[in-house]
Amino acid sequence: MSSPSKALPAWIDVGVIPLINIMLAFFVSGLVIWLIGEDPVEAVKIVVYGAFGNDYNLGYTLYYTTNFIFTGLAVAVAFHASLFNIGGEGQAYIGGLGVGLICLALDQYFPFWIILPLAIVSSGLFGAAWAYVPAYLQAYRGSHIVITTIMFNFIAFSLMNYLLVNVLIEPGQMSPESRDFLASAQIPTMQEAVGWFGFEIQKTPLNLSILLALFSCVFVWLFIWHTRWGYAIRMLGFNENAANYSGINTQRLVVGTMCLSGILAGFVGINEIMGVHHRVLLDFTAGAGFTGIAVALMGRNHPVGIVIASLLFGALYQGGAELSFEIPTIQVEMVKAIQGLVILFCGALAYMARPTVERIFMAIVSNKEVVGEQANG
Repeated sequence: MSSPSKALPAWIDVGVIPLINIMLAFFVSGLVIWLIGEDPVEAVKIVVYGAFGNDYNLGYTLYYTTNFIFTGLAVAVAFHASLFNIGGEGQAYIGGLGVGLICLALDQYFPFWIILPLAIVSSGLFGAAWAYVPAYLQAYRGSHIVITTIMFNFIAFSLMNYLLVNVLIEPGQMSPESRDFLASAQIPTMQEAVGWFGFEIQKTPLNLSILLALFSCVFVWLFIWHTRWGYAIRMLGFNENAANYSGINTQRLVVGTMCLSGILAGFVGINEIMGVHHRVLLDFTAGAGFTGIAVALMGRNHPVGIVIASLLFGALYQGGAELSFEIPTIQVEMVKAIQGLVILFCGALAYMARPTVERIFMAIVSNKEVVGEQANG
């Protein structure tokens, strides 16, 4: 989707306005913290240190960031075709199921270098399959994509509950989880990876799937802005009638775009199932699919912006946990409220500050033009 105005240069639209929205969110959050009798400045210090203060905290921040990059990219790709994919949570969930099935079936027979690409393909295919039905209903039956993707989130939760309770559960245990994968189906942690080069860091959930996230960013950038398919997606988002008139099969394009979105969301399963938990379990997505909506909005649907926004939300998740630990009066619910304020200002109110910024920018430009004319005169 494009921005609603062309008056502002890209660096203001992508950089300055999101920064203003973040500052507004933090200002309101600071007021809330002050009203309960705590020091907002001290709270900010705790959040920053809790997110970036040492390699342990940074590892957790980047672990969350990895999930948000996948889901943010998934939402952004759909946005460019003017599709609002709310089903990232379910698509990530089912993508994790695809990863788990490959690992459970093959970890006793094949080495890691064979299982990993198969798991990546499986996660993408399962995520795409879960996005296909809502996409088909939107393209060929007129059903609204928002309604169907939300519905498929709940279906995904129910399906996973059934499979883990009745099919995939490890025999002899009460918890609805599969058996642990063997080492051949586990992605190395970042601690193990840097150890190969003689460095030492503390163990965290961060693993090498972050490289897949960064590769996905490069792929989306190339695909959306440097291929004819990406051009067709953006044309569909700008004007569906023009896309039809130019000969683009918009129905097929809607389905293909949503499937690509599902593939990206499904990659969350690589990070969580193969990289962290090493088994199939319930609720491993932990809301990453919904956070991806705010990440995409804040990042203006561009991979660079999505990486920055994902890092911010990763810092809020990790730093917020540290904040609730260090200051008991700031409970987990309040930390979630702060995260919600960031989502509110950067998502629902993303363009609230835009008219003011435009007026200031145009005033500055006009003043420069007047000064220039006077100097030339």
